[in-house]
Amino acid sequence: MAGTISLARGWPAPECLPVAELADCARAALQRDGTTILSYGPASGYGPLREWAAERHGVDPSRVFLTNGSLQGFVFLAQRLAPGRRVLVERPTYDRPLKILSALGAEIVALDCDDDGLDPDALESALGSGEPPAFLYLLPTFQNPSGRTLPEDRRRRVVELAAEHELLVLEDDPYGLVRFEGEAPPSLHELSGGTTAYSSSFSKTISPGLRVGWFVLPEGLARELEATATGTYITPVLLGQATVYEFLQRGLFEPNLERVRGLLGARRDAMVDALGRALPDARTSHPEGGYFLWVELDGVDVSDLFARAEAAGVTFVKGADFGGGPDTLRLAYSFVSPDEIGEGVARLAAALPAAV
Repeated sequence: MAGTISLARGWPAPECLPVAELADCARAALQRDGTTILSYGPASGYGPLREWAAERHGVDPSRVFLTNGSLQGFVFLAQRLAPGRRVLVERPTYDRPLKILSALGAEIVALDCDDDGLDPDALESALGSGEPPAFLYLLPTFQNPSGRTLPEDRRRRVVELAAEHELLVLEDDPYGLVRFEGEAPPSLHELSGGTTAYSSSFSKTISPGLRVGWFVLPEGLARELEATATGTYITPVLLGQATVYEFLQRGLFEPNLERVRGLLGARRDAMVDALGRALPDARTSHPEGGYFLWVELDGVDVSDLFARAEAAGVTFVKGADFGGGPDTLRLAYSFVSPDEIGEGVARLAAALPAAV
């Protein structure tokens, strides 16, 4: 198998993308509502899609804010709340928010995690000292980068601590619907009665190129972010949002989601099997869904391994990029085929120092 195999890309495989269906939905959206979606519109997003999200989460549409992918919403939120303040995150956590928070001059407080995700005792300790944090950023389901899922008892404790300390929790949930097995725990948003903030995206369930995400926020904060958006881009890309709405209205979302689950579940299985064969002594997460798997290689300098692996024709992301230890790495199984996964893991194992 020639060429470099990327186990770094957290993208959906090309065959996950419903190209023909989206083309037809875009055409129908233009024919139905073209003068609206090709003009300027409210910064909070396409009204019918906001209403869909509001109904899904049991809130008023005024609390829903549609974004250019959920990361842009995080930027707006962080710009509003984080500069010069403490922000609590998991260790490890998604690298992009870490870069955004650092650029804004926030004090990033990384909280310890174990195989079940965030340790509530670490959160309680952080809340018991220092200045009150601006917010807690949390990916409780199929976390990027670890693939871990926070169990219900810990979710309840996080919600209790947040209420006790008047802490804003931002629950980032782009992967939760991409579940291959097991029962989904209730979201923090559900457990809190809607008092926590919630964000998600259609990037992992329909298409990342549409750039459609959404936030459910306290009403006052939603208005503040809408004002930030107005000052940034005047109007959102309503065509993409209207295309997603048409896709939903046609009943295409659930069948497409089942198809994506099947495609990615087979890839998760291929990676678990390949790691069991090639790296039996490695500690790995076993995600029930999502895009990623976490690997700990005791005593291995992953920075050195990275260069050796690239030379061997396989790439990954170093765990240190997410705040993880020097012997950790993230593998993504979402983009490559099962055969490429098997070959990529074999190349990775071959690149390890001989003593490992």
